[in-house]
Amino acid sequence: MTPMFRAILTALGAALLFALLPAVAEAQQPSGRARIQGRDESRPEAPVLGPTLSLTEPKQEMRDFVKNIRKFARRHRRNFSIVVRNGLDLLTKGDVVDESIIAPALAYIRSIDGILIDGLNIGIPEIDKPTMPKERREKNLKMAELAKANGLAVLVMDYATTPKTVDDIYRLNASRGFISYVAPVRGYELNMLPPYPKRPFDENPKSVLSFADIRNFVYLADTSTFGQEDEFALKIHQTNYDAVVVDVFHGRNPLSRRAIETLKYKKVGGKRLVLAFMNISAAESYRYYWQSHWQEGSPLWISAPFRKNPDKYHVEYWRPEWQRIITGNTESYLYGIIAQGFDGVILDGIQGYRFFEGGGETADLEE
Repeated sequence: MTPMFRAILTALGAALLFALLPAVAEAQQPSGRARIQGRDESRPEAPVLGPTLSLTEPKQEMRDFVKNIRKFARRHRRNFSIVVRNGLDLLTKGDVVDESIIAPALAYIRSIDGILIDGLNIGIPEIDKPTMPKERREKNLKMAELAKANGLAVLVMDYATTPKTVDDIYRLNASRGFISYVAPVRGYELNMLPPYPKRPFDENPKSVLSFADIRNFVYLADTSTFGQEDEFALKIHQTNYDAVVVDVFHGRNPLSRRAIETLKYKKVGGKRLVLAFMNISAAESYRYYWQSHWQEGSPLWISAPFRKNPDKYHVEYWRPEWQRIITGNTESYLYGIIAQGFDGVILDGIQGYRFFEGGGETADLEE
């Protein structure tokens, strides 16, 4: 064998090994396994090839992630609803040539059905007091109106307990065409029905089949305080909210399809929407996908823990490994939500891009 021939074979072998390395590395990656539906699917679908990192465009990485989620969801349930929580900055984009020209981010807007805004009028940072600073309220109101003008449902969750204040906020949001819920507490303490009013604002006896029909909603971050799963489902069944937003899990166990089906009917008999919330930019050590050896920096896409919640970590949400946990195959978090019978999903953590812009933890109420 001549030296030249040996050199050619060596080069070909190296090229072949280089080509195979990504596949080998991919095969060694652990995948999240959605046990929500009570079983493991035999084989996942083709994984989502998430966007590559662009340090200068964390907002666009988040928009692209949401688009991937929408595409996968609609492939499995055509009328499955996608609602994002906060992240109003994503609704507009600067012109590529002239950044002073701002226009709606239409591709992103068309990938979602609605937006949920925390404390648009009142409750941040103090319950029963106007959201501060004033500039924040004005900016968020402008973005909410932009969302509505572009066909999105605008859900608003303000925070107040005084009956007069609660009534005023409901009337104000209704006058703007927004769907309102005034909660008595914030964050993980959202584990009760509001003491006032006893019945939903603008109570609606008709069946709700889409976001266009919603007049009111209730958001419950923790349902375990209602008792056993069947007790919880029956208590909510005795209300007439048009939409109910809950965690996928009731305590340590996922809500059963039977419980979700019970939640889908109002006391008056009409149907309503039941949505689950899911964080797409934070890994939570109490979720089903968490592995015992995970920690900050291991895997590499797990970043720093939240200052106020050491069981919750920022993640590099553009990484394919994380995106496969959330969406894109039958082992993903999103597929479990769809398979259990939920009508849609509220995407928490949308403001996670701010952490990677150097803005710190500015995603209010999402810690």
